[in-house]
Amino acid sequence: MYIGVDCGTQSTKVVVVNGADGCILGEASRPHALHQGDNGRREQSVETWTEAFGQALHEALSNAGVAGSEVRAIGISGQQHGMVALDSEGRALHPAKLWNDTETAAWNARLIEDLGGEQGCLDKLGLVLQTGYTASKIAWLRDTHPDAYRRIATLLLPHDYLNFWLTGERVAEAGDASGTGYFDTRTRQWRHDVFATVAPELDAESVLPRLIGSRDVVGRVRPELARELGLGQDVLVSSGGGDNMMSAIGTGNIEPGMLTISLGTSGTIAVHSPQPVVAENAMVANFCASHGGWLPLICTMNVTSATTTIRELVGLDIAGFNQAVASAEPGAGGVTLLAFFSGERVPALPRAQASLHGMTGLNTTPANLCRAAVESATFGLRYGLELLGPLASRATQIRLVGGGARSAVWRQIVADVLDVDVVCPKVSEAAAFGGALQARWCDRRESDVALEALCNAWVGIDAATLQRPQSEVVTRYHDIYQRYLAVLEQQYPKA
Repeated sequence: MYIGVDCGTQSTKVVVVNGADGCILGEASRPHALHQGDNGRREQSVETWTEAFGQALHEALSNAGVAGSEVRAIGISGQQHGMVALDSEGRALHPAKLWNDTETAAWNARLIEDLGGEQGCLDKLGLVLQTGYTASKIAWLRDTHPDAYRRIATLLLPHDYLNFWLTGERVAEAGDASGTGYFDTRTRQWRHDVFATVAPELDAESVLPRLIGSRDVVGRVRPELARELGLGQDVLVSSGGGDNMMSAIGTGNIEPGMLTISLGTSGTIAVHSPQPVVAENAMVANFCASHGGWLPLICTMNVTSATTTIRELVGLDIAGFNQAVASAEPGAGGVTLLAFFSGERVPALPRAQASLHGMTGLNTTPANLCRAAVESATFGLRYGLELLGPLASRATQIRLVGGGARSAVWRQIVADVLDVDVVCPKVSEAAAFGGALQARWCDRRESDVALEALCNAWVGIDAATLQRPQSEVVTRYHDIYQRYLAVLEQQYPKA
């Protein structure tokens, strides 16, 4: 048996997978508390993650009817970019600052300038720093909490921290490290000179974790923790990776021509590339994949987080929300939402705020507000997809994951707005499933099982979720999207 774990923004999810056939035997999740501030602060305590992990693991094993002693390996997927600063005893010095924290926007702008502008970032890192990345969080901690900063002994990402908690090993792998802002995504190495710009008082050799390969094992679960979790004494922990990298594995997006879109708290568009990508736009992130190769990525900040805000505003449950969306016409009666509740990364507007436009006494209805929220989140993805250019334009099918993908009406809107077939994998928890799949791959290194073969055998498509573009609606959405762009330009010129 193999355990896949996805430590996301809203919850930790655990799946128990049969290593013989890839079937999920049991799953469970536990929610996370999120600490927010009006200044863009988004933080979580690391204890939230470990407590959720332990509780969800226990329930998932129970649901599967599997003893912990049958588990061979664990693979961790984690929300990217979060800063976990530890002291010499391995204790967190500050709550983890998350990917969607925009409090550090000014620090990010200064770092880009110090590194020689966008071109300097591209030359050194293969990508341009974004506010969500880890680098500006460290610079922020240096200026705002100098006592904590001076005591930093190790800097980890969320999935690295869970690996450390499980094994005691402080390591990182290329996929998740790509989003730190001090990692060269082309050579797959830390850039100590860039780190010195971010944190001049810290020794990179000492505080940055050791890099391991995607198929390398982090270590084994600590004996005392294994007993506490009800596991055997020889459970391996694979390298793991960021949630986008693990979702790529979990959807079989490990070969050229594949495209995965996630409708999660944030929205992501990921396409596999066998070589590093020299992007024409700074918003395209040339990330490494967690299985080899690269995973050029676009990330938008407001997807299910935005639809949840509107759904709760109008007092609907999820079923009622979907019915409301379906009852409204494309274009939401002329209502346009800029759903920048958490600022935005693509376009690069970290300080942006949400706003509604085009409302009248006739079109301001709950149904139109709900439809506008879904359309806005989807338009943001189209905006990002167009930035990927030829890499994405060759795609004939999108594999859709995340909570929003469960909505048939939203899947149809994605198909119509993007004008491409949309289908969901059979396993909806793609990141956790990708963690289990990677764990199986790492555990059986001696048999030289190809990851491609495992994905072909384990990753299935749910044909019942297939949505094809409707030609007449595609045409309507072209005009509605242009209206969205006009509002965006009016509110944020040259976005």
